[in-house]
Parts: sequence; structure tokens; C-alpha cells
Amino acid sequence: MDWKEVYEQQDPAQLRRQAGRCMDCGVPFCHHGCPLGNLIPEWNDLTWRNEGRAAIERLHATNNFPEFTGRLCPAPCESSCVLGINQPAVTIKQVEVSIIDQAWANGWVAPHPPERLTGKTVAVVGSGPAGLAAAQQLTRAGHTVAVYERDDRIGGLLRYGIPDFKMEKKQVEQRLNQMQAEGTRFRAGVEIGVDISWSELRSRYDAVVIATGATVPRDIPIPGRDLLGIHFAMDYLVQQNKVGAGDVVPQQLTAEGKHVVVIGGGDTGADCIGTAHRQGALTVTNLAIGYQPPSDRPEDQPWPMMPQIFEVSSAHEEGGERQYLASTVEFLGNGAGEVRALRVAETEYVDGRRVPKSGTEREIPADLVLIAMGFTGAERDALEGQLGLPFTPRGDVARDEDYASNQPGVFVTGDAGRGQSLIVWAIAEGAPRPPRSIATSRARPSCRAPFGRATVRSASRLALHSHTTTTATTTTEGSHETSQDRRHSGARHLEL
Repeated sequence: MDWKEVYEQQDPAQLRRQAGRCMDCGVPFCHHGCPLGNLIPEWNDLTWRNEGRAAIERLHATNNFPEFTGRLCPAPCESSCVLGINQPAVTIKQVEVSIIDQAWANGWVAPHPPERLTGKTVAVVGSGPAGLAAAQQLTRAGHTVAVYERDDRIGGLLRYGIPDFKMEKKQVEQRLNQMQAEGTRFRAGVEIGVDISWSELRSRYDAVVIATGATVPRDIPIPGRDLLGIHFAMDYLVQQNKVGAGDVVPQQLTAEGKHVVVIGGGDTGADCIGTAHRQGALTVTNLAIGYQPPSDRPEDQPWPMMPQIFEVSSAHEEGGERQYLASTVEFLGNGAGEVRALRVAETEYVDGRRVPKSGTEREIPADLVLIAMGFTGAERDALEGQLGLPFTPRGDVARDEDYASNQPGVFVTGDAGRGQSLIVWAIAEGAPRPPRSIATSRARPSCRAPFGRATVRSASRLALHSHTTTTATTTTEGSHETSQDRRHSGARHLEL
């Protein structure tokens, strides 16, 4: 197995047949299932008609990054497909990724810089899908935008959390090139709160958008947790992605020649399984604490809901064992302080709680344990200590319905304010869409202002109420405005 994307391009004729199955419903519930409100029947029809360039225009009208969602989204739109009531749904996700891949291949994805500048400056902290979507929309609206990322490369979890076999990083690079050509500025290797304080950042910019994600991993505090060889999944995945990018990672976490146990049955767990296979693990065991989901839609999750059903990803097809109703009760070590096994019991439900069933304990050999049990919220220290931002009981940064925080000019989008969620929700929050009457017009994408009910609507108000245009701490090397050119409204060329 190599690290190339595992999915091959679909046969064009088969793809057209699939797009042609779209019924052009009177009430297309795929819109209900998609947080972005993608115009699915429209670009399905255009695909069926072999009008690829028009299809990407309709797709980009609602989705900044279809190359990401087409590869990584679990496709709630397909669960809402009307055709799915009595037969298999249209393979919407496959049509989507085929449209954008064709567009990149034919040079149809062009930069759309703003026609005029507003003179307002925005710092976006975090370069995952929410941060990038917010940055692109704000740049196209005419604001001067800088994206800060503490990692050494831009992309957030798209860069270091997603294995190459699910999405090669050329997908990220080509989109970043487009954004740079539009005017978005990127500042990698800068951690806000450490290298630059949050208060200093606020003083430099008219508005700040927090898009740092929900990065605090859920732990499993049981005996033996401090043994060597037990790691959070994201630490493991990040290292492999760095190696894939050509970096040298000293003492890299690797599954080569080891018995690997992955705790957690979600997408991150599957990413660890596929990575372990490629590194040469002896065995890979995946533990999930709950029941195995049913193969078909449960009665209590009717159409058009997105059901919880048993899914087999490419990583599962490649090998390994999946065990359900498995509660880990203890990590067992050897004399050197290294993990050697897990003590696991059968899960039973008592008063709605999942607890280990006494007398069912057994051991599973393990040289490497990866904890992939999800995330509990955003990192608190700097946001609480330096900005004074409150957090919700769920561990998310508190915000109002416009995604504004309690601090003027500071907004929160994506998983940082929503909690761990889907990539499609991150993009939807970062780049909200205008009303359908505007979204379905033929206006150039560069003309799409950040309308709607999310962070960027508030951020498009940004400095209009948070700061004045005479913010003293921004540098003013030159100006785009002249007496003959008032359209730039005092825009400043800033060192961001």
C-alpha cells in the first residue's frame, strides 16, 4: 500500500448516469441535509448535460472548497436524497468531487480578487476549513485579511490531520495558491497567545476571527494511562503527515512491527487504522465502546435524517479487526514501563450509562495504543487569560447568534464555537451564503459579499462598530487611495 489517494476517478459515462438519476425534485431535501445549501440538482443536471464549466460555477456558488468536502464529508445530502426513500440515493459526493477535479484540470478555477478595498483589516486565527473559508470570503469582500497558523504550514487539520491516502496535499496547495492570488496573506509558524498576544493582535486589526478548532482530545483516565506507547491519535497522524511532506521527525511514532490498538470507532480512528497498515503494523484492532450500528436505516432515524449505520471505509477494507461493546478498563505494562496489553471488558448499559460488565475481562496485546475518542472543545488558556472569553459547559468558546464573542470585534467560527463537527459545517460557518435570490444569480464569485447568519456577516460589519478607521497601531506604508480613486475608501497597505 502507498500513500496516494485510494479512490480512483469514476468513469465519465457512469458519472453522467448517476447525475441523471437526480429527479429535480419539487422540494429537494438534499438542501436540507447539506449545511452549505449546495445547489445539488442544478449541478447534477449540468453534469448530465456535460456542461462542466457551468457545473463548477454552481458548485462554487455555495461551496468554497468542494475538493475538500467531496473527499472528506460524510455526505449528509445523500441521506436526504428523495430518491433514497425507495432506492439507492444519487452518489452526490462523487459527482461533486468529479466536478471540481475536472475544473482544476481544465484551468476553470481562477482567482477572484476584490474589485475594491474597504480599508478594513481582519486577522483570522487558524487555517483549517473554517478559517480558510472565512478568509476567502472576507478577502473577496474587499477586506485585507491575514491568516495566522501556529503550525509550520498552512492548512490546519486539512494539512496535518488528514492522511494523504484520503486527500493528497496538492488539493490544499492549489487552493492556497488561488487565495494568495486573491490577496489573502498567510502567516505560518506564528502562535497567537505566545508569539503575539491576543491583545496585541486586536490592536493591530479592525477585527479578529477565531477559527482555532476544537483541538482538546478526549482522554481515557484509567490505570496505566501513563505507560509509554499510549498516544492521542492526532499526535500520531500529524507526525506521519510531516514525514509525508518530506520532514524528518526524530523518534517518530510508528506502527511498524507492532500490535496496534485504536480506541474509538470514528473517522479519526479509521485514519489511524489506514496509517498503521501502511507503516507495517503486525496487527490492528479497533475498539468501540457501543453497539455495532445496523446496516440499514433504523426506524427511529427516518428519511431525511442522517442515520447512524454501519460503515466500512477504505481503511477497514484493508484489514484489521473491529470490536464493539468493548470497554477498556486498564492498560497493562512491562518492566520497562511500556504498554504491553489492554484489559478490556464487555460493555453493558445500566440506567443509560455504558459500564464494563464484571467478569468479562480479557487482554488484547498492544505495543502502540492510539486514543481516537473525539475532542472536548477549544484550548482555553490564552483565550480565557488574555482575551477574557467565556466558554460554554461543552467546552466551546461562547458566542451569540452572529458568532460575535463578548469582546468587540472578536468573532468565533467553526469547531471553536460549535464543537467537534463535520468539515461541511466548518465551511458553512466560515463562509455563510447570501439569500438564494442572490446565490442563484450569475454574479462573479468575487462579488459575493459575506451575507447571512454567521461569523462573516458580523465580521463584514467588523471595524464599522469595533474600531475606527484611525486605529493607530496599524502601519500605513503607502495608500491605495488617491483623490481620483475614492473607491478604496482609505485602504491602507499594511504589514500584516
